[in-house]
Amino acid sequence: MSAGGQFGTSIRDGMALVQMCAWVDARDMDEIEILQAEIMRTLANPRRLRIIHRLAGEPVEVGRIAADLGISQPNVSQHLAVMRAAGVVEAERAGREVRYRLSDPEIVTACELMRGVLSRRLDRLAGLSDVVRLGSAPNGAESESPADDGTALTTALHPPMSVGAPSTASTR
Repeated sequence: MSAGGQFGTSIRDGMALVQMCAWVDARDMDEIEILQAEIMRTLANPRRLRIIHRLAGEPVEVGRIAADLGISQPNVSQHLAVMRAAGVVEAERAGREVRYRLSDPEIVTACELMRGVLSRRLDRLAGLSDVVRLGSAPNGAESESPADDGTALTTALHPPMSVGAPSTASTR
């Protein structure tokens, strides 16, 4: 039995799973990078993200997750099995019911952080659309023409980053 209990996944089990993946070249990555990549692959599914947000408050039974999200119970069970194998969720038995919960509440924080990154990117792309459509730079800045030197396009897609602090820079 693993350290996480009857339904938990131990770190050793997770590493064994990662080592089975033929594409992983462990010589170029440390264990944390390998585990992080595995978690990111697990989270790269819209239904799993919805399940994670549903589990943010309390442990929930499969049937209740399915009903709340409008997903079939077998499909929810399949997604939970994948997330459990990756160590994202844990199962706990309560009588005849099995309830699922997040293995670490910070998973939701990480998902919300990525959602913010993507929201800001969409805002930059919307600004770029304005540049192309109106022939002006985002945020009311002056632009030579719709076909200027490409600075507005480059800045909108890849804003400047500051070292050591989160980027809050807007487009130029």
